[in-house]
Amino acid sequence: MGISAPTAKEWVSILERSGIIFILYPYYTNITNRLVKTPKVYFLDTGLAAYLCRWPNAQTLESDAMDGAFFETYVVSEIIKSYYHNGKRPDLYYYRDIDGKEIDLLFVEGNRVYPVEIKKAKLPNHADKNFSVLNKLKMEVQSGVILCMADEMLPYSRDVWFFPAAAI
Repeated sequence: MGISAPTAKEWVSILERSGIIFILYPYYTNITNRLVKTPKVYFLDTGLAAYLCRWPNAQTLESDAMDGAFFETYVVSEIIKSYYHNGKRPDLYYYRDIDGKEIDLLFVEGNRVYPVEIKKAKLPNHADKNFSVLNKLKMEVQSGVILCMADEMLPYSRDVWFFPAAAI
């Protein structure tokens, strides 16, 4: 881009402080070094993100190859905004290891972790397939949630629930 790394970091910092983006950091401990440690960036305004990507309307966005990524951005941004609305700083992370196993969101409270997957499907299959990787972090893994297009909260398995994204 023709700018120095410190300049780029300052610009990103300005975007974050002004509420345009949110930086989601990976969760890791010193237990393993096989985790990806690069943060993810989410736009807090999906309308602005769609405009910058030059999508002319909602129908284009809904049928594009990036529709799942935009849905994830929308869900994460709504969760972040709900924290901000309540005067709290979100204690959220994501998980990804070098084997490609990823969990979209981790809510961390002390020694407990709540995994969340975000899927743009009504009732996605195998959405919790990576939740078991959290067992190696030596934390109490709590019931997980799959935020999706379900109409109502439904059990997926003994410890995982489908949760309608519209309810956030």
